[in-house]
Amino acid sequence: MPTLIVIGYRGDLDRALQRRGLDPFYIVQAPASPPEGRRSACVSDMENVQEVLRVILSARLDDLAGVLSVHEMGVFPAACLRQQLGLPGNADAKKVLYFRDKYLQKSGLPPQIRRARCRYATKKTSFEDLVEDLGDAVVIKPATGAGSLRTNIVRSPEEYAKCLELFPGKSDVEIVAESFIDAPEVYIDGIWSNGGLRWSSVSRYHASPVSAAQGGILAAHLLDRRRHPELFQQLETLAGQVFTSLDAPDCVFHLEAFLSEAGLTFGECAVRLPGGLSPQANGLTYGVDLFDVEIGLALGEVPTRALGSQAPERFYGYVLLRPSSSGHLTQQDFERSFRLEAITYSSSPDTPLGPYGSVGHAVVSDPDELQLQKTIEEIVRFNEVG
Repeated sequence: MPTLIVIGYRGDLDRALQRRGLDPFYIVQAPASPPEGRRSACVSDMENVQEVLRVILSARLDDLAGVLSVHEMGVFPAACLRQQLGLPGNADAKKVLYFRDKYLQKSGLPPQIRRARCRYATKKTSFEDLVEDLGDAVVIKPATGAGSLRTNIVRSPEEYAKCLELFPGKSDVEIVAESFIDAPEVYIDGIWSNGGLRWSSVSRYHASPVSAAQGGILAAHLLDRRRHPELFQQLETLAGQVFTSLDAPDCVFHLEAFLSEAGLTFGECAVRLPGGLSPQANGLTYGVDLFDVEIGLALGEVPTRALGSQAPERFYGYVLLRPSSSGHLTQQDFERSFRLEAITYSSSPDTPLGPYGSVGHAVVSDPDELQLQKTIEEIVRFNEVG
């Protein structure tokens, strides 16, 4: 059985690999742990290319077919492994850096693309200097972060100093500071191949990932092209401009943008599987298996699906459920209160927290996108207050 090296672990991708008849070898970073029976190795830092390569060389794996990453932090090591081991897929590590480093990414875009002003910052950079450059509210984040971790909006020297405590402060390219954009976020997930957009979908966040990373609830739902034709066209155009200017490899991608009356402002983009339950929502709505496409790219396959008019019968969304403030919510409470496509929810105080502090998730659908949005908002409120 061919072996596929996988940096990171997620159960939904593991099931897709089994359907393909592939034998994964997982490289994980604590506390992640693949289930019993899966070949794996643990590293202290999955971005440490030397450590990752040492693991692979020492494992003496046979019949290597490819490598992929399920995490933002693994896309650079994956490109390096492809180059060193002669595996298919993108092996240009320099190119990947423009989809990891937020400063390199924004500075590499053409002037017609609206974006936040962005610069590196260090612990020696004063808050006054940033305000002069970027405005009264400043977003501080890791230059190569993911999932909005250690991302904060700061509006005072005191908030800035507290935010800097989250960083070791030993590098001049560790932290980026950006001008704050106060607008709702939408995102486009899709498939980019041979210099063009092969397929895409558009979704809206219930609340920004930054607020979800700081205690809010992450939720999103797919939008109806028939209701938002101009927005779809704008996002497809933006994606084409971004990926062309950054010379993107063939990839499954996730691109975020801010929506205001002035139009779209580019947020950031990644050349890997979307996070959360976005792949599942896309599969249920459009029948597009992004897991399988990602696996195919790692095996050297060329995506053939073309972008076309899409009119699904039902639209899907999801909520990453958090522990309730009262501590008394159960899965049965959600099931009694809402008509759900799927749910998993743990009430145990010992449950390990998943992405964005979640202890479960709910999937919901509706033929009407606006009703779907309303239902998701009700689930979020129910999760918050019971």
